[in-house]
Amino acid sequence: MTRVQQVGDQIEELLAGLTASGQGTAAEELVRLLVGLYGDGLARIAGTLSDEGAAGAAMLGRLAEDPLVESLFLLHGLHPLDVDTRIQRALDRVRPYLGSHAGGVQYVGVTDGVALLRLEGNCDGCPSSTVTVKLAIEGAVQDAAPEVSEIVVEGVTEPPAPPGPVLLQIGSRPEADAAPGAQDGHGSWVTLPPMGPPSARPVSTTAGDMAILLCSVRGTLYAYREACAACGAGLGSGQLAREVLTCACGATYDVSRAGRGLSDPALHLEPLPLVTDSQGVRVAVPAAVRS
Repeated sequence: MTRVQQVGDQIEELLAGLTASGQGTAAEELVRLLVGLYGDGLARIAGTLSDEGAAGAAMLGRLAEDPLVESLFLLHGLHPLDVDTRIQRALDRVRPYLGSHAGGVQYVGVTDGVALLRLEGNCDGCPSSTVTVKLAIEGAVQDAAPEVSEIVVEGVTEPPAPPGPVLLQIGSRPEADAAPGAQDGHGSWVTLPPMGPPSARPVSTTAGDMAILLCSVRGTLYAYREACAACGAGLGSGQLAREVLTCACGATYDVSRAGRGLSDPALHLEPLPLVTDSQGVRVAVPAAVRS
């Protein structure tokens, strides 16, 4: 997550608090005026550089290489690169990470705000690999092209799921009693014991014979195998700051983006599909480790 996105989330939280106290309208107008002011300033700078020919364009490109400046350019629609180039560049960065999960990804194009991508080769079909590939691709495209309203990834085989729920649920756990998970060809869906309200800290538990880690980010639960990709230690004592999980060894991961490494992009946690339905909170445990 970029600095601009982090600040944006903080602003939204503050606005929500002010709205609850009856001051939301004035606060939103203040934010609108400030954002508009520095947006106009950035537009003047970008326009002046563009008028300077090749030298100005080169300087604008160098500025856009800075992650913070790039985020501001994207926020105001001022990025010097078109959407196709930005998406291609983002996919080039993520392809090495996808190498162990899929044969590759081809960018087809953007039509009416929908970015179409196609996997080349075959994903191995296990639930965790499917989730990893989709979230990594979607995260890369969303960061590079926030103007895209939808991302469609063709060629991903969805893992079997029990009737009703949708993978990677969003929302709180129903209070219904848990029941044994249904098995499928890849493993079994294991219902977790009641855990109470979402915690600001990672929660260690087990599903079958597997130690897993649950992280709650803005009301959404994410499940991972509980093992740091850097040191192999458990992550239950790690620190969770929004979506960033930090191990005691110092390794950091984005739990909302398939557990990709932030301190070392070559490392990533292993995500597990998670659902919430009338049976409670369930995770898919691969067949090799199910009880």
